[in-house]
Amino acid sequence: MPIFEYACQDCGKVTEFLEARDTQDGHTCPDCGSDKTTRLLSVFSGRVKQSPQAGTSCPGCNCADGSCALR
Repeated sequence: MPIFEYACQDCGKVTEFLEARDTQDGHTCPDCGSDKTTRLLSVFSGRVKQSPQAGTSCPGCNCADGSCALR
């Protein structure tokens, strides 16, 4: 299950909640008890394996002769 961030509209506290993606219910703020919370957009980060561009090299390999560790 993903973690979503919610901001309280009354006190401004941002809290994370673990929930199923299809959950549409709001949450109660743990600080002030308000049920006026809004889901925030979060940043996603991921790694992608890529081959180096022509003419460049990477540490620990020789891309020019085809022994690149990224391929």
